[in-house]
Amino acid sequence: MPVLPLDELQLTEADPKTGKLRTLPALHPEMKADRSFVLYRPPPKVREAALVEEFLERAKFIADDLNWLLSLPHDKFWCQVIFDETLQKCLDSYLAYAPRKYDASLDLPLEVNDMQKCLHRRVFLTFLRMSTHKESKEHFITPSVFGEILYNNFLFDIPKILDLCVLFGKGNGTLLQKMTENIFTQQPSYFSDLNETVPTILQVFSKILQECGLQCDGASAKPQKLEDRVKVTPSSMPLQALRDIVLYLCDTCTTLWAFLDAFPLACQTFQKHDFCYRLASFYELAIPELESALKRRTSEDKSLLADMWRRISHSRKKVVEIFHIFINQLCLQPILENSYENIQPLIEEFLQIFTSVLQEKRFLHDYDELFPVADDVSLLQQASSALDDTRTAYILHAVESAWEGVERRKTPVIKSPPSPPPPAGASARVENAPKDSEGLDGASSFAYDCAGAAAAPAAKVSGVELDSLISQVKDLLPDLGEGFILACLEEHNYNAEQVIHNILEDRLVPSLEKLERTMSRQVKPEPTPLVASRNNIFQDDEFDVFSRDSVDLSRVQKGKRKDKDTTKSLLNDKRLIAEQKERYSQYSVVTEEVPEQEGEPQFYRVDYEDEYDDTYDGNQVGANDADSDDELISRRPFTIPQVLRPKGQEEGQEEEEEEEEAEEPEKETTKDHFVQDPAVLRERAEARRMTYLARKGYKHDNSMAVVGNAKGHGQSRDVVQERRKKEANKGARANHNRRVMADRKRNKGMIPS
Repeated sequence: MPVLPLDELQLTEADPKTGKLRTLPALHPEMKADRSFVLYRPPPKVREAALVEEFLERAKFIADDLNWLLSLPHDKFWCQVIFDETLQKCLDSYLAYAPRKYDASLDLPLEVNDMQKCLHRRVFLTFLRMSTHKESKEHFITPSVFGEILYNNFLFDIPKILDLCVLFGKGNGTLLQKMTENIFTQQPSYFSDLNETVPTILQVFSKILQECGLQCDGASAKPQKLEDRVKVTPSSMPLQALRDIVLYLCDTCTTLWAFLDAFPLACQTFQKHDFCYRLASFYELAIPELESALKRRTSEDKSLLADMWRRISHSRKKVVEIFHIFINQLCLQPILENSYENIQPLIEEFLQIFTSVLQEKRFLHDYDELFPVADDVSLLQQASSALDDTRTAYILHAVESAWEGVERRKTPVIKSPPSPPPPAGASARVENAPKDSEGLDGASSFAYDCAGAAAAPAAKVSGVELDSLISQVKDLLPDLGEGFILACLEEHNYNAEQVIHNILEDRLVPSLEKLERTMSRQVKPEPTPLVASRNNIFQDDEFDVFSRDSVDLSRVQKGKRKDKDTTKSLLNDKRLIAEQKERYSQYSVVTEEVPEQEGEPQFYRVDYEDEYDDTYDGNQVGANDADSDDELISRRPFTIPQVLRPKGQEEGQEEEEEEEEAEEPEKETTKDHFVQDPAVLRERAEARRMTYLARKGYKHDNSMAVVGNAKGHGQSRDVVQERRKKEANKGARANHNRRVMADRKRNKGMIPS
């Protein structure tokens, strides 16, 4: 049996009045439960016990009722949603009065914050279920009927959707985007409602301009009364009235951005009313005037001015991001996705939008600060070869002219650079101003010149890129020197077109006018590379590839050496000894006196000088010392090292023993004393140990005597004694005295014998 949708399902039940069976549709007012939902009220602004208790009680009622509603089955839920007016009023009150993310955070108790978060989640889940026409294969509503239910019962409308986006957009972007798309897809009538809502949003902008005393395009053509011609400016109006305008502006811009961010398809409807131009025109008129009004108010409440400045900065950033959403959705995104075969209309739309806002210098400057126009133009040039270069060059030139008088700086779109100083009246306590999770604290960084556009220097160009820029200018102006061109490029942030234009128009700054036009470029010596300036212990060795071009690869060994030389072969290698014999043989021919031969020159007499001081020649040095004179004046006979002596001429050498040990008789010398026999060394060590133990009184351990002869051949007396001794004392070692304890138990009668 096929499963019917909820709008076609019929239920049979007994009539509560007559008791007879009756058949009713599943969506019927009588299926609604009798339950009254209370209205929502925002958290109290002051920490009073009575107000806090009242808020907690009311919020708990609403949270419990919504929890009950979400637990209902599919048919009961939709009956309650459609036919319960108190539920709709409760939800509408929450959307209207719930605190936004950009509102000033209040110092509320922990239980109030927890209850507000819980209620916030229940409301979002309720709207999420209301926007879903199919919960499972058995529980669903026909899509066309679902759209009619939403539209005819006012479950959703454009103001509600705007509030939903601004309240739940942070952290729920994906769900909110699906929910909004489902609503507009199932009920296309909402697009017509949105089309009728756009003039209202534009009227909000006109109302703000009117309150600020600024001229707007939609001004009334009726003659003004004389008393109405008094111009009210933001600088002259009361602070509270100015604050209301700023709050109104911040709420409008943030709500509109949240809606377009969750549902970008609405950009087509907005653009039917030339929304991009109206938005840029409003920005150009209102934002500078409001900022100027805040700067002039130096004697007002500092904390209030700081909060207003943050909200204006937040509004400026959101307006720029709204404009970028339009450009991205209407022009760039379809080109990137290749969703259109003919992209020429999209390119034309891009050029038309930017051409309409070129006179808005302030807006163009701030937009290019966050979203560079040159990057978008470069994308269009890559996408289409038929791009009108004249129009694009005109747009880029207008963007560059918007930067005149301001040092160029490019910043990422989402980054939050350090906050610039607020106006003079708001600088005192801006750091103490409350922050919010929607980015209002980061918006303060997008301050007077779009996050301080004149604060950071441009990136320095060097190398091949700099040479290319210099040659580009020199090709058109060959009479100029490279040094002068380099100075001009540094002054104009390495913009070759701007340099050429200013030189031809003779509009150089005074510092460049004083320079000589034919000045040559001074080549700066390149710093010593890090590799060439390094110093370490391996520098200039035979394997240093940084100091020599070739390396003897035969000297490079990778892995374990395969030499078969053993220790014995190395010891038998006497080549070094043979080399040293010749050297030591010359030391043995030294004599005390050199005999003089007749006819040969007398070396000592020829070299003698009369001026030689012989005062101490007759003194006997060391004559009165206790040492014998032969140690001082006689030469020690030369001794050839034992290793270098020929075989057969080795001299015996006695081993030096410890003071307590007796001298051992001289033993027969081995053939090679360089490495003595280890067995002989062990025997000597054992003998010294036994001598030492005997001197200390230790007796020799004859425990090995227990082995004895083979079984059946009889044992000696020593073996029998040692075995008896081992049997009696074996408990003192590893057996833990078990034998003694067993005998003790047996003697006391604990173990039967």
